[in-house]
Amino acid sequence: MTETFSSSESSNSQQELRSPKALQRRCWELDAVRKQKFKEAAQLSDQMQETEQYLAISEEVTEALETLSSKLFEQQLALIQEKLTIALQEVLEQPLKLNAVAEWKRNGASVEFQIERDGNLEDIIRGQGGSVANILSVGLRMFALMTLDESEHRRVLVLDEQDCWLRPDLVPRLVKIIHEAGEALGFQIIMISHHDPTMFERYADCIYQFTPSAEGVQVQRIETDWQMSD
Repeated sequence: MTETFSSSESSNSQQELRSPKALQRRCWELDAVRKQKFKEAAQLSDQMQETEQYLAISEEVTEALETLSSKLFEQQLALIQEKLTIALQEVLEQPLKLNAVAEWKRNGASVEFQIERDGNLEDIIRGQGGSVANILSVGLRMFALMTLDESEHRRVLVLDEQDCWLRPDLVPRLVKIIHEAGEALGFQIIMISHHDPTMFERYADCIYQFTPSAEGVQVQRIETDWQMSD
């Protein structure tokens, strides 16, 4: 008896013979995926443990950070209070003291500034006809600019008529304080004033006088005896 096989039956028979290898390869692939999933699960478990450990001490960490921030802020505030008190006393020659009272609300600080004279509080805005506020604003702006990133911000401060409420004889004292602070902190300071240029000649690096005229604004550099002697 003679048996015959068609070509399609022969092909199916060969595919069945190859199928165990394909199954084995598929098993290897699935085994690799299984191992990867076990690895990922272990990593997630470690992360969960770290998160749970952090959450367990998060309140203590938050409280410690807030305490540290508060202490650092109080130190900065004490420095501002000290330096600006000196500035007020040197410029105005009066027994004035700056008090900075900080209050913490909603993880933020608010500061109230007060002027004290012989134990009595005075209004900063009205004090000395506004000269107290002018002096304090210079110092506060310098401290604020010091917190900026120097790679993105230049330390340049423009003061527009910051001496407007001062008596003329007190202007050189303010200029001296500003000049010394600028050198110490590395600031370039441009000061605009309506006072006589001689008020600035001892401490300013250079003085320019602007004079309006029919032809426009004339600009003149003022040479002083102090600059020539340097």
